[in-house]
Amino acid sequence: AEVEPPPEDARSILFLGNSLTDTNDLPTMLDRMLEAGLEEEVYIVSVSPPNWGLPDHWAGRGRELFALGWDVDVQQQAPSATEGRAYLLDVADAFADEIRAAGGQPALYMVWPSRARFFDFDGVLDSYRTAAENVDGYFFPAGEAWRVAWETDPDLPLYGSDDFHPSRMGTYLAALVMYEQLSGLDARSLPDGAAGFSYEAEVEELLREAAHEANVRHARLVGP
Repeated sequence: AEVEPPPEDARSILFLGNSLTDTNDLPTMLDRMLEAGLEEEVYIVSVSPPNWGLPDHWAGRGRELFALGWDVDVQQQAPSATEGRAYLLDVADAFADEIRAAGGQPALYMVWPSRARFFDFDGVLDSYRTAAENVDGYFFPAGEAWRVAWETDPDLPLYGSDDFHPSRMGTYLAALVMYEQLSGLDARSLPDGAAGFSYEAEVEELLREAAHEANVRHARLVGP
Protein backbone atom coordinates (compact mmCIF):
# COMPACT_ATOMS: atom_id res chain seq x y z
CA ALA A 1 0.00 0.00 0.00
CA GLU A 2 1.09 3.56 -0.65
CA VAL A 3 2.51 5.40 2.37
CA GLU A 4 1.79 9.11 2.49
CA PRO A 5 4.48 11.48 3.78
CA PRO A 6 3.77 12.61 7.35
CA PRO A 7 1.98 15.95 7.79
CA GLU A 8 4.28 18.72 9.01
CA ASP A 9 1.98 19.69 11.90
CA ALA A 10 1.78 16.22 13.50
CA ARG A 11 4.20 14.18 15.57
CA SER A 12 5.08 11.35 13.20
CA ILE A 13 6.29 7.79 13.81
CA LEU A 14 7.08 5.00 11.33
CA PHE A 15 7.29 1.35 12.37
CA LEU A 16 9.23 -1.17 10.28
CA GLY A 17 8.71 -4.56 11.87
CA ASN A 18 6.86 -7.84 11.51
CA SER A 19 3.92 -9.63 13.11
CA LEU A 20 5.20 -8.87 16.63
CA THR A 21 4.39 -5.21 15.87
CA ASP A 22 1.28 -5.96 13.81
CA THR A 23 -0.43 -8.32 16.27
CA ASN A 24 -3.10 -6.40 18.21
CA ASP A 25 -2.16 -3.31 16.15
CA LEU A 26 0.36 -1.78 18.51
CA PRO A 27 0.80 1.36 16.33
CA THR A 28 -2.89 2.31 16.55
CA MET A 29 -2.91 1.60 20.29
CA LEU A 30 0.11 3.88 20.72
CA ASP A 31 -1.46 6.55 18.51
CA ARG A 32 -4.55 6.70 20.74
CA MET A 33 -2.46 6.86 23.88
CA LEU A 34 -0.20 9.65 22.59
CA GLU A 35 -3.12 11.74 21.35
CA ALA A 36 -4.87 11.35 24.70
CA GLY A 37 -1.78 12.19 26.74
CA LEU A 38 -0.35 14.96 24.56
CA GLU A 39 -3.66 16.37 23.31
CA GLU A 40 -2.16 16.90 19.88
CA GLU A 41 -2.25 15.16 16.51
CA VAL A 42 -0.05 12.10 16.04
CA TYR A 43 0.55 10.33 12.72
CA ILE A 44 1.74 6.71 12.89
CA VAL A 45 2.28 4.29 10.02
CA SER A 46 3.40 0.67 10.27
CA VAL A 47 4.90 -1.54 7.56
CA SER A 48 5.16 -4.90 9.32
CA PRO A 49 4.79 -7.99 7.09
CA PRO A 50 4.87 -11.44 8.75
CA ASN A 51 8.29 -13.01 9.26
CA TRP A 52 10.27 -9.99 8.04
CA GLY A 53 13.59 -8.97 9.52
CA LEU A 54 15.44 -5.71 9.02
CA PRO A 55 17.37 -7.12 6.01
CA ASP A 56 14.00 -7.67 4.28
CA HIS A 57 13.07 -4.04 4.93
CA TRP A 58 16.48 -2.92 3.66
CA ALA A 59 16.02 -4.91 0.46
CA GLY A 60 12.44 -3.65 0.21
CA ARG A 61 11.14 -0.11 0.68
CA GLY A 62 12.74 0.70 4.03
CA ARG A 63 15.11 3.41 2.83
CA GLU A 64 12.43 4.96 0.63
CA LEU A 65 10.01 5.05 3.56
CA PHE A 66 12.51 6.53 6.02
CA ALA A 67 13.34 9.23 3.47
CA LEU A 68 9.78 10.59 3.78
CA GLY A 69 10.90 12.33 6.98
CA TRP A 70 9.46 10.97 10.23
CA ASP A 71 10.21 12.27 13.72
CA VAL A 72 10.90 8.76 15.04
CA ASP A 73 11.64 5.59 13.05
CA VAL A 74 11.05 2.38 15.02
CA GLN A 75 12.76 -0.85 13.97
CA GLN A 76 11.83 -4.34 15.14
CA GLN A 77 12.76 -7.82 14.02
CA ALA A 78 12.71 -11.27 15.66
CA PRO A 79 14.10 -11.70 19.20
CA SER A 80 17.63 -11.76 17.68
CA ALA A 81 19.35 -13.16 20.74
CA THR A 82 21.42 -15.56 18.64
CA GLU A 83 21.56 -15.94 14.85
CA GLY A 84 19.63 -12.72 14.12
CA ARG A 85 21.87 -10.48 16.23
CA ALA A 86 24.35 -9.59 13.46
CA TYR A 87 21.54 -8.66 11.06
CA LEU A 88 19.90 -6.48 13.70
CA LEU A 89 23.11 -4.60 14.50
CA ASP A 90 24.30 -4.22 10.91
CA VAL A 91 21.04 -3.09 9.34
CA ALA A 92 20.01 -0.81 12.24
CA ASP A 93 23.38 0.88 11.86
CA ALA A 94 22.94 1.31 8.11
CA PHE A 95 19.35 2.55 8.50
CA ALA A 96 20.45 5.14 11.09
CA ASP A 97 22.31 7.12 8.42
CA GLU A 98 19.20 7.16 6.21
CA ILE A 99 16.98 8.16 9.14
CA ARG A 100 19.17 11.03 10.27
CA ALA A 101 19.59 12.30 6.72
CA ALA A 102 15.80 12.73 6.66
CA GLY A 103 15.76 14.51 10.04
CA GLY A 104 14.51 11.58 12.10
CA GLN A 105 15.54 9.74 15.26
CA PRO A 106 16.10 5.95 15.15
CA ALA A 107 14.46 3.73 17.75
CA LEU A 108 14.84 0.03 18.57
CA TYR A 109 11.82 -1.91 19.80
CA MET A 110 13.04 -4.76 22.00
CA VAL A 111 10.63 -7.67 21.84
CA TRP A 112 10.87 -11.02 23.73
CA PRO A 113 11.74 -14.65 23.01
CA SER A 114 9.17 -17.38 22.62
CA ARG A 115 8.15 -19.04 25.85
CA ALA A 116 10.11 -22.13 24.72
CA ARG A 117 13.28 -19.99 24.65
CA PHE A 118 12.56 -18.08 27.85
CA PHE A 119 16.26 -18.31 28.70
CA ASP A 120 17.00 -15.92 25.79
CA PHE A 121 15.59 -12.79 27.47
CA ASP A 122 19.04 -11.53 28.48
CA GLY A 123 20.30 -12.06 24.95
CA VAL A 124 17.35 -10.21 23.42
CA LEU A 125 17.97 -7.32 25.80
CA ASP A 126 21.65 -7.21 24.93
CA SER A 127 21.09 -7.33 21.16
CA TYR A 128 18.49 -4.56 21.04
CA ARG A 129 20.17 -2.37 23.65
CA THR A 130 23.48 -2.64 21.79
CA ALA A 131 21.78 -1.74 18.51
CA ALA A 132 20.23 1.34 20.13
CA GLU A 133 23.53 2.39 21.70
CA ASN A 134 25.36 1.95 18.39
CA VAL A 135 22.99 4.36 16.61
CA ASP A 136 22.46 6.68 19.62
CA GLY A 137 18.74 6.12 19.32
CA TYR A 138 15.72 5.42 21.47
CA PHE A 139 15.57 2.03 23.19
CA PHE A 140 12.08 0.70 23.96
CA PRO A 141 12.59 -2.17 26.46
CA ALA A 142 9.19 -3.82 26.03
CA GLY A 143 10.52 -7.31 26.71
CA GLU A 144 12.03 -6.05 29.95
CA ALA A 145 8.68 -4.52 30.94
CA TRP A 146 7.20 -8.00 30.59
CA ARG A 147 9.83 -9.34 32.98
CA VAL A 148 9.26 -6.51 35.45
CA ALA A 149 5.50 -7.18 35.39
CA TRP A 150 6.11 -10.89 36.02
CA GLU A 151 8.20 -9.99 39.08
CA THR A 152 4.91 -8.88 40.65
CA ASP A 153 2.54 -11.39 39.03
CA PRO A 154 4.15 -14.37 37.25
CA ASP A 155 0.75 -15.41 35.89
CA LEU A 156 0.06 -12.30 33.81
CA PRO A 157 -0.99 -13.49 30.33
CA LEU A 158 1.45 -11.44 28.23
CA TYR A 159 1.99 -14.15 25.62
CA GLY A 160 -0.75 -14.92 23.12
CA SER A 161 -2.08 -18.40 22.43
CA ASP A 162 0.99 -19.45 20.39
CA ASP A 163 3.41 -18.58 23.24
CA PHE A 164 5.31 -16.18 21.00
CA HIS A 165 3.11 -13.36 19.72
CA PRO A 166 1.80 -10.99 22.38
CA SER A 167 -1.63 -11.07 23.94
CA ARG A 168 -3.46 -7.75 23.88
CA MET A 169 -2.12 -7.17 27.39
CA GLY A 170 1.42 -7.84 26.19
CA THR A 171 1.01 -5.36 23.34
CA TYR A 172 -0.50 -2.79 25.69
CA LEU A 173 2.50 -3.08 28.01
CA ALA A 174 4.85 -2.54 25.05
CA ALA A 175 2.83 0.51 24.00
CA LEU A 176 3.03 1.93 27.53
CA VAL A 177 6.84 1.74 27.38
CA MET A 178 6.85 3.67 24.09
CA TYR A 179 4.20 6.13 25.24
CA GLU A 180 6.24 7.21 28.23
CA GLN A 181 9.41 7.83 26.25
CA LEU A 182 7.80 9.45 23.23
CA SER A 183 5.46 11.71 25.20
CA GLY A 184 7.84 12.63 28.01
CA LEU A 185 4.92 11.92 30.35
CA ASP A 186 4.77 9.34 33.14
CA ALA A 187 3.08 6.12 31.99
CA ARG A 188 1.48 5.88 35.42
CA SER A 189 -0.52 9.05 34.66
CA LEU A 190 -1.96 7.96 31.30
CA PRO A 191 -5.65 8.93 31.07
CA ASP A 192 -7.90 5.95 31.84
CA GLY A 193 -9.09 4.10 28.75
CA ALA A 194 -6.74 6.05 26.48
CA ALA A 195 -5.90 2.95 24.42
CA GLY A 196 -9.59 2.28 23.77
CA PHE A 197 -9.92 -0.23 26.62
CA SER A 198 -8.70 -0.68 30.18
CA TYR A 199 -8.07 -3.41 32.72
CA GLU A 200 -9.24 -3.64 36.30
CA ALA A 201 -7.54 -1.04 38.46
CA GLU A 202 -5.05 -3.39 40.12
CA VAL A 203 -3.85 -4.85 36.80
CA GLU A 204 -3.74 -1.43 35.15
CA GLU A 205 -1.57 -0.09 37.97
CA LEU A 206 0.76 -3.07 37.74
CA LEU A 207 1.22 -2.69 33.96
CA ARG A 208 1.85 1.05 34.12
CA GLU A 209 4.31 0.61 36.97
CA ALA A 210 6.14 -2.13 35.02
CA ALA A 211 6.45 0.07 31.94
CA HIS A 212 7.77 2.94 34.03
CA GLU A 213 10.24 0.75 35.91
CA ALA A 214 11.56 -0.84 32.69
CA ASN A 215 12.21 2.64 31.33
CA VAL A 216 13.90 3.72 34.56
CA ARG A 217 16.22 0.72 34.30
CA HIS A 218 16.92 0.74 30.56
CA ALA A 219 15.72 3.79 28.59
CA ARG A 220 18.37 5.88 26.85
CA LEU A 221 18.44 9.66 26.90
CA VAL A 222 18.29 10.89 23.32
CA GLY A 223 18.38 14.36 21.85
CA PRO A 224 15.43 16.17 20.25
